[in-house]
Amino acid sequence: MNIKGFQFSAVEAAIKKPGRLDLALIVSETPAAVAGVYTTNAVKAAPVLIDQERTKSDTCRAIVVNSGNANACTGPGGMDDARETTRLVADGIGVAEDEVLVCSTGVIGVPLPMDRMRKGIPPLVQGLGKGTLDGVARAIMTTDTFQKLEVRTGMAGGREYTIAGIAKGAGMIMPNMATMLAFIVTDAAVDPAWLKTIFPAGVDRSFNAITVDGDTSTNDTALIMANGAAGNPVLSAGSDGAAEFVRLLDEVLLSLAKLIVKDGEGATKFVGITVKGARTDADAKRAAMSVANSCLVKTAFFGQDANWGRIFAAVGYSGAEVDPDRTELFFDDVKMVENGVFAGRDAEARGTEVLRKKEFSVTVDLHLAAGEATVYTSDLSYDYVKINADYRT
Repeated sequence: MNIKGFQFSAVEAAIKKPGRLDLALIVSETPAAVAGVYTTNAVKAAPVLIDQERTKSDTCRAIVVNSGNANACTGPGGMDDARETTRLVADGIGVAEDEVLVCSTGVIGVPLPMDRMRKGIPPLVQGLGKGTLDGVARAIMTTDTFQKLEVRTGMAGGREYTIAGIAKGAGMIMPNMATMLAFIVTDAAVDPAWLKTIFPAGVDRSFNAITVDGDTSTNDTALIMANGAAGNPVLSAGSDGAAEFVRLLDEVLLSLAKLIVKDGEGATKFVGITVKGARTDADAKRAAMSVANSCLVKTAFFGQDANWGRIFAAVGYSGAEVDPDRTELFFDDVKMVENGVFAGRDAEARGTEVLRKKEFSVTVDLHLAAGEATVYTSDLSYDYVKINADYRT
């Protein structure tokens, strides 16, 4: 993978379990346009507060991230620790402290082990140029079972550019960012103001369209850096190649979002929930999220039980406008409900076969207007409870 002008590094700093990478660094060799999207949780970790302020600027140079400790709910000391982390990295790579962003993920309420961070950062800096983005993807994992990496290439002004993204997340996943970190790097030249417009829109179509368990974290962060090393004409709204860049960026974001759901804690199913025919797109998303977050629906998916009534009920209490006498419901292409009435035992048998698959879709057609939305979710299994019952032990 060739992403011009970026260097990567990952080390084991003993922040989490022994034998695992847990401290990582992404550095742009030149100032990179930057944009960020963050958790909407009122309780925000120290790194989120710092990054929110620093990404008001047009550019940055580096992202340092640790796993195993969220540095959330740690008071003024947590802010001091996050700032010291960025200062140590900035001194190591020779840039200003406010050009370094910081992210953390892991257990909430535990002070960051700064003695280990201080020891880990020098070898982290020394490893730049030797590491890979894949190594960074492994270093940011917590309960993830695999690293999440997506790459696309495009052309602008006769120059090839690359968009590469990594993410972590498996549990505590809910829109309004989800418990996740995502880092996108591109060597395309992109107008900073335009980047701050298209990136949140792309996040809304991807990371804000997934749910595993309905929980929104304190640390959710998605960042993008565009350093222009590909040498293309600067991409901006309406410019040649702009639409293609947005399409490729959206592909990277949505693919990463789907990987998070597929890696959902204890998940055995990956389900796309589409609501169409709604009065508005917002109504459609409201209804789809209601279905996707219903514990009764999710346990039915796990049990491979074609219990369409639970889905109908979740749509009904979602707050979206609904006329049950006009509503249809499908498992893949199997019509389970027509005009609000069960389609019969043959449909149930065929619907049960659909639910036995690892991946399937649920479509609810409200037949009211043209509003439509799709969200992605997983089932709820015994293992989800086991994983989260002893998360800290």
